[in-house]
Amino acid sequence: MASIADPQHQRVRGSTRFFTIMAVIMSLVIVAGFSVQLAMGRSTFSVPWPYHVHGVIFMSWIGLYLAQHFSISAGNVALHRTLGKLAYFWIPLMVVFGTVIMIVVARRTGGPFFFHVSEFLWSNIMLVWCFGGLAWWALRRQRYTGWHRRLMLCAMAILTGPGLGRLLPAPLMIPHAWTIITLCTMVWPLIGMIVDWRRDGRVHSAYWWGLGIYFAVFVIGLAVAHTGFGMNVTESVIAGTPGAERPMEAFLPPGFTM
Repeated sequence: MASIADPQHQRVRGSTRFFTIMAVIMSLVIVAGFSVQLAMGRSTFSVPWPYHVHGVIFMSWIGLYLAQHFSISAGNVALHRTLGKLAYFWIPLMVVFGTVIMIVVARRTGGPFFFHVSEFLWSNIMLVWCFGGLAWWALRRQRYTGWHRRLMLCAMAILTGPGLGRLLPAPLMIPHAWTIITLCTMVWPLIGMIVDWRRDGRVHSAYWWGLGIYFAVFVIGLAVAHTGFGMNVTESVIAGTPGAERPMEAFLPPGFTM
């Protein structure tokens, strides 16, 4: 019996190690993106209070996400389940404040200059709701470890966008910066799919669903942003604010240098 159980036990341990490593790497990408911009003087703490609330909530999620992986890696199932209960509260909080901050940024600046304003507003909001949906689904599948871990990885991949966007030379990607950066975030589930294929000879269904939903929401959000309806909504959101003073399309500010 031991000889039969050992291979399965090794696969579970190997899988746990892989997801923990991925959690650390994705978290580091997010933190590095913001830290680099702050160190270069391109970011500042002198911003309205919604930015700070948003930052605390989302950075706290990173801590919770890492704690979940470290606790299960250490075999502390009780702590892992307790932290999971906190996630039921934290995920809706992230969706609400994620939506609020996108509107605040669009009205305050129109979003980063290398993004189309409507793409930034629509796609960002739809993707933060996609994160919430995938993460909530992952919580509801806790008894099914394969689904739980992979759906949560797909959800976390969405959150790496802001980090990657601050590390990649986005101004050089105009007018496709938003598309390129978002597609780059999908590399995390793709890595998981490759690991599955090499280890098991197949890709777990959770990746197909998770990445498939992520990609579909991205495409739909991008399409809606450029429809007459989408543009009208964006214009009404930023009307009469500083965000309306910049071009709707991505652009390079006069005198801009990398």
